[in-house]
Amino acid sequence: MEVRKNRLFLGGVDATRLVGEYSSPLYVYEEEVIRKRARELRSAIGSERKVIKYSCKANTNIEILKIIKEEGIGIDAVSPGEIHAAIAAGFRPEEILFTASNVSPEEIDFAVARGVLVNVDSISGLRTVGRRHQGGDVCVRINPDVGAGHHGHVITGGPESKFGIEYDRVDEITRTASSFGLRIRGVHQHIGSGILDAGTFIMAMRVLLDVAKRFDDLDFVDFGGGIGVPYRKDEKRVDVALLGEKITKEYERFCNEYGKTPTLVIEPGRYFVAESGFLLATVMTVKEGHNHRFVGLDTGFNHLVRPAFYGSYHEILHSSNVGENGDGRDFVLQTIAGNLCESGDTFTRDENGIVDRLLPPFKEGDVACICNAGAYGYSMASQYNSRPRPAEVLVSNGESRLIRRRETLDDMFISRIGT
Repeated sequence: MEVRKNRLFLGGVDATRLVGEYSSPLYVYEEEVIRKRARELRSAIGSERKVIKYSCKANTNIEILKIIKEEGIGIDAVSPGEIHAAIAAGFRPEEILFTASNVSPEEIDFAVARGVLVNVDSISGLRTVGRRHQGGDVCVRINPDVGAGHHGHVITGGPESKFGIEYDRVDEITRTASSFGLRIRGVHQHIGSGILDAGTFIMAMRVLLDVAKRFDDLDFVDFGGGIGVPYRKDEKRVDVALLGEKITKEYERFCNEYGKTPTLVIEPGRYFVAESGFLLATVMTVKEGHNHRFVGLDTGFNHLVRPAFYGSYHEILHSSNVGENGDGRDFVLQTIAGNLCESGDTFTRDENGIVDRLLPPFKEGDVACICNAGAYGYSMASQYNSRPRPAEVLVSNGESRLIRRRETLDDMFISRIGT
């Protein structure tokens, strides 16, 4: 993202021109940002035996998955659909880990039939794998009793979390696996999402390493992801180089004590794609209410649910009048609202409701840009209010290309059963 003469450019392309060419609303992704994040994380971890996997629930567009693959990153999938997408993008089964919660026997069979390793997060799930695939390989997800994240809904470790087998039940895990002849190839954890404190990640890492010592002959130890990105200007970016140094040091100490060197695995999701993505939308109405100036867009939480669901903050820019607070322009307090029949459909809010934002004044026809929308934007989008999902475009070096067409009403309503 850059600003030229007060206008917003994405991947070298004028944002308003993108809307003119592909219509609105529109998801836009900067290819170079994805590649940059992948390379800096890979170089930050010094261990020779390392694998980085992308938690693709953040964004499963096939063309983005292909970029991830080109950068030497594997896949962490949480559903058969994500496995299918990864294979369609060219990933080999051994590059994919199936990490899911409360999955059906048929989903387990789906993964095993394709040569994808299953990562179970319950004793009952371990029994299901054993009964259906006796003598096979498995990974086990551990709850390290440490959780963190930007919102309670994304904390995936600790006593309130539904994920993983408690770290003090190792004996039960090994007995159950042994009874079915299962080989435990790896142990895994994931404590949450959007973590900006490296110390929390290292604390959970130490817990898992203590657990890992109780398993014989592991092929890998997977520390999950959760590395966050700054959504607000005052948030401090994670020092990836320092985090990588700490991870490497902790892991080397473990390997010396363990007597062998299993592969070190981490699997961030949003870190690769969040900052690459933008949701462009056109201003349809401006309403001067008693308490708020409502700027109404042609999109809503059906396309980006994070503000309504989590109270998440996303920077919003005026694509043809970017400006900066304090530069002498007449900024005004505004509420940026969506087009859904829901009072909660506002993008300038927190968990408690509307929080007006000081922005350049919008008028009908202007293009608003909602930033940091590359993770959990389109992947959480819906057809609520029977509104189609947007198109997606990839931009790089001043060029753009369509990577998913806009949905139509026929896509939503015309059944193709039996055709």
